[in-house]
Parts: sequence; C-alpha cells; structure tokens
Amino acid sequence: MSLNDTVRADRIHIAFFGRRNAGKSSLVNAVTDQDMAIVSAVKGTTTDPVYKSMELLPLGPVVIIDTPGYDDEGELGALRVLRTEQVMNKTDIGILVIDMSAGIAPEDLKIYERLKAKTVPFIVVFNKCDSAAATVEEMTETLSAKTGDEGFKYISVSAVSKENIFELKELIGSVKPDVSERRLVADLISPKDVLILVMPQDEAAPKGRLILPQVQMIRDILDEHAMAFSVQTGELEAALGELRNRPKLVITDSQVFKECAKIVPEDVELTSFSILLARYKGYLDSALKGIEAIKKLTPSDRVLIAEGCTHHRQCNDIGTVKIPRWLKEKLGFEVNFDTCSGYEFPDDLSGYKAVIHCGGCMLSEREIGYRIKCAADQGVPVTNYGILIAYIQGILDRSIKIFS
Repeated sequence: MSLNDTVRADRIHIAFFGRRNAGKSSLVNAVTDQDMAIVSAVKGTTTDPVYKSMELLPLGPVVIIDTPGYDDEGELGALRVLRTEQVMNKTDIGILVIDMSAGIAPEDLKIYERLKAKTVPFIVVFNKCDSAAATVEEMTETLSAKTGDEGFKYISVSAVSKENIFELKELIGSVKPDVSERRLVADLISPKDVLILVMPQDEAAPKGRLILPQVQMIRDILDEHAMAFSVQTGELEAALGELRNRPKLVITDSQVFKECAKIVPEDVELTSFSILLARYKGYLDSALKGIEAIKKLTPSDRVLIAEGCTHHRQCNDIGTVKIPRWLKEKLGFEVNFDTCSGYEFPDDLSGYKAVIHCGGCMLSEREIGYRIKCAADQGVPVTNYGILIAYIQGILDRSIKIFS
C-alpha cells in the first residue's frame, strides 16, 4: 500500500463467508479480477483470512476478505472458524456463498443467522450455477422457508465461467453499509484556522515517518483549507509565540498532555489525537462514561488494556508501563492489568471492572463498535487512552470543551 492509499481501517470491509469448497476463494478471485486467494479442490485450503484492498464503485475504497470455511473440523478447524467469526465483527457488507451443486446446509443457515445477529447487511450468492442441482428460484424458496425471511438480496453466479460476476459487483455496490461520515477534526474548524499539532518524536516514534493518526489529522485539516503547524513538545511555547493570533486548537499526543496544558493558554482549546479518534470511531460518549468506573476501582480489581495494533513494546510502553504507573499515582494503589492487542479481543470480559482502549486507528468503526457493545452487554465500561490520561492529569473538562 502506498502512502496515498486509504488505510484499511477506513475502507468498507466486504467479507465472503461459506462452507469449505463453496467456491469463496474462486469468487473472490473473480470479483477482484486477480489470483488473490489460493484455489484448490482440497477442503480447507483457506486457513486464515486473506485481505485485498481495491476500488469498487460506487462504494469507493474497499477491502475484500476471503475467510476459512465455516464447517472446518478438528482442533485447528475450530480456531479457523473462530477467525471467521472475528472477521464478521469488522464486516460492513457480508457475502454468504452457497454451493448450488450441494444445496443449503446447516452451516449456511448458521452464517445467515450470525450475520443477521451482528446487523451486517449481506447478499446471498448462489455459486456454481453452471452445475446446480436446483434452480435459483428453488434455492431462494428453500432458504426463505428455513430462515423465515423474504426479500433478501441474492444472485446466482459461476466463479469458473464468470457468469453474473459483473452483476454481482453491481449488486454489492448497491448495498449501503452502516458507515458514518464523521470527520476527525474538520467539522470543528473553519478555513484559514491555525492548529498546532504536538507530535513528540521520542523512542516510541517510528523511524523516518509519522504515525497514522498524525497523518490523518494533517490531511483532514488541509481538506478544510485550514493550516497545520507541527511541533515537538519542546518547541510548543516558541510556536505559540511565533503566531500572530491565537491558534484555534492545539492537538497533542496524550502522553504529553500535562506538559502542553501548562504551556497552552486557557483561552486556547486543547485536546488529543486519541480523544479525537474516539469521537471519529463513534465511542467518545462511552469512553467518557467509562471514567466513572475508573474512579471506583479497588486494589483487587482487574482492568483490560486493549490495543488495536501489534507493535514491539519498549521499556516505557504507554499501555503496559505508563498508564499502569499513572493510574497507580492517581488512585494511590495498584490494580491488576491484562493486555490484548491486534485483532484479538476476549469474548468473556466478565472478570474485568473496566476496559481501557487505545484510539483504535487501525480498527474499523464497526470493529470498535463491536468491542464497545460486547463490553456493554457484559456490564463492563470502556474508556480510552486520551480520556483516561486527561482525567488522571486533571484536564478532562478542558480536553473535551471543543466538542460542546
């Protein structure tokens, strides 16, 4: 992926689900018009989700996902099915692939019900129409009878002969996924506004590049025809002095919130990348409410620290070192911490009093939403790195004032 590409988290996720040998991989290759997935007559060839970014009009930037068969067997098979379940949590448009030559199986019905339960808009694709044992009308009648649903979107295709592949793309393009049109910061500013971005380039910063939230923020500011002034913490005071007028907003890395709050005048709005990301991903309100659970923690409580990406943790890592240390200083005692990162997120959160989540720049809005809902269903509050740090450092009210 080039630097100009839309990041995966901001693309519409289109995932193909079905039994082994239903033709999912062949169908994915036909839709993407390339050999993205390995195709074989051997059951279970796809052992892990396979991702491919592309443009699919009128949807725009999308990521196509091929998944392992939902009927996989054995100990490894169960893990592959779990991977497929995890993909459902990030899916914006689902494609249920049913083998017309084999008929409708219990696993097909399970996928159908799972997609419905997760409120994922989906299309039923009856594959292998060139070797079908029944007509598409008979297949739809059977599926309607077994699910009790009518009016679902469907199409019959052949991944081998490419029959109706163009029509399938058109049908996918007609599905309106539940994706918000939130902006990171552009809706809070006006053209020609000046914003200062405080971006420490310390030992945790990647060499030779900016991290994703910083790049996205700069682009959103430029799209609004405003001006971004990027500095490190040590240059913030000098930057404020160089400006003829007060900046509209100072956005800082949460880890240096305290230092920036001392420098930035009270009449200048101050917030963090992480807080803006929580708003962008749709869970700012939940993250603010989660602070109440943090206030009530006791020494015996367990807290989960969750991150959306995997990275090499250094000696002063924010999730495993800094936040536990700052929270101990705030509460006056230690609590018990567990961590998870990447696409792994526990299904059972019942042992936790709270979840502290990163900004989620590498996760789609749907996946973040799933995690928040999963926690809410189990009565576990969720807060966010930036919100928590602002609370610990006594500047939470100031950091969210811009939103009111």
